[in-house]
Amino acid sequence: VLDQDGEAVYSRHVNEPRPIASITKLMTAMVVLDSDLDLQEKITITRDDRDLIQLTGSRLKYGAALTRKQMLQLALMSSENRAANALARTWPHGKASFVAAMNKKADELGMHASHFNDPAGLDPGNVASAQDTAIMVRAAMSYPLIREATTTRSARVRPYRDRGELMFNNTNRLLKNKIWDIQLSKTGYLNESGRCLVMHAEIDDQPLTIVLLDSYGKLTPFGDSNRIRKWIESGS
Repeated sequence: VLDQDGEAVYSRHVNEPRPIASITKLMTAMVVLDSDLDLQEKITITRDDRDLIQLTGSRLKYGAALTRKQMLQLALMSSENRAANALARTWPHGKASFVAAMNKKADELGMHASHFNDPAGLDPGNVASAQDTAIMVRAAMSYPLIREATTTRSARVRPYRDRGELMFNNTNRLLKNKIWDIQLSKTGYLNESGRCLVMHAEIDDQPLTIVLLDSYGKLTPFGDSNRIRKWIESGS
């Protein structure tokens, strides 16, 4: 947990690189938004966007078409893996070039205990220390679209011409709790990473960056966040 000056309020094992799963998508979003690519350009999901690492499914079937902005929003809000892969595939010179740009961006930010192998966070080789992850969260805060997308509770899109709307929900259940003032959030999960949650939130009028990696239970990061909140509010 870091304060607004980047100083640690509470920390543990902060320099140890760990798999960060879909927290990766914050870096993916920053790389896309740093480019001059048209956010209104339509992108169509293809077989190349399948998850061949963890074999996860998706409601974005082959032929689903959305704007680059909508793909970005779904990748951030509901952790849509095919959307993230499509963003990388449609990058100039392709996915490998995109991943190289992710690692270059990490190096520019000073994330020296980090490495990225894929844009969705499906590869357990995507690693970062808690300290580096906090750097990434703080950097992502400077992108209004990332702040908006990661704190939107749900969104409807129409990816198919001949079907109705699909609704996607945010993966951070704390956004439903009115006592939380969250400006940015992202969840992540792989067997190798455990449950992960990062947030930039205001607690007791204090802007804080919260990074929780490698939690065991499905609800543990949310419970830990509430415990951090109570600890900050109590002044302990």
